[in-house]
Amino acid sequence: MRKLKLQMQLSVDGYVAGPNGELDWMTWNLDDGLIQFINDLTDSSGTILLGRKMTDGFMNYWEGVVNNQPESPEYPFAKKMVDTPKVVFSKTLPASKWTNTTLANGNLADEIANLKNQSGKDIIVYGGAGFVSSLIKEGHIDEFNLFVNPVMINKGMRIFDLADKRQKLSLMDTTAYPCGITVLRYQLARE
Repeated sequence: MRKLKLQMQLSVDGYVAGPNGELDWMTWNLDDGLIQFINDLTDSSGTILLGRKMTDGFMNYWEGVVNNQPESPEYPFAKKMVDTPKVVFSKTLPASKWTNTTLANGNLADEIANLKNQSGKDIIVYGGAGFVSSLIKEGHIDEFNLFVNPVMINKGMRIFDLADKRQKLSLMDTTAYPCGITVLRYQLARE
């Protein structure tokens, strides 16, 4: 069975975006060690999950790099983002308009179970906040990769507020990187 892994940027005070989705607080000058960790995490995954609200910005950005900036240092990673199959969860879209992307609009638990039962590499979810909150609430995320940025933004969007019961996690490891980001890796403790 494939694992569902979360990769999410957080502020020290637990926000994943500003009140209007702002990401200007994130650390952008990543060091080589963190870039390698991100590449390894991405390479261990054969499917990307996204919520509908995040998909436009995500796809426009990475497709823009692939189509217009082949000399960019982001190009190899952007190519992975475009080439990796993506599943967008939406109750309102009738069809996908993005490259290498399918829609999932059924029951969340059934859709996730179906994806996890497919063969292949693990699954990674990047967001958005509401979609990730739903996955956390229902206990679907197997591994949490939380990128804690050295900033407090004091208000904004969170991902843990919908949880209505305790979920025990087991620490896998923690790594502080020179750029200031500390990656906390947890797995959901299955009982």
